[in-house]
Amino acid sequence: KLYEGVIKYLSFVKSAIEDENIEAKFTYINKAIAIFDELRNVLDFDGGDVAYYLDGLYLYQIETLFSAGVDDNVNSINQVIKVTQGLIDAWKDETGL
Repeated sequence: KLYEGVIKYLSFVKSAIEDENIEAKFTYINKAIAIFDELRNVLDFDGGDVAYYLDGLYLYQIETLFSAGVDDNVNSINQVIKVTQGLIDAWKDETGL
């Protein structure tokens, strides 16, 4: 559900950029970043390489969102959405949910 939350918030970011609503843009970027931060906080680094991969990926997503917010870069927002959707799809494939 957290990944879905990221995608939801980033769709709001794209609308805020289109509407030139700076306050809403940063509110929703911060919400998406908070989810990635929480995901980083719960990684089990004793569990293997996957945690290190995800940590780097989440950090990259956060950095991309910071830049996208400053530059109003919808393409970067779309890239974060695409990667996050890929994580959802991989999780579903792995768990069968």
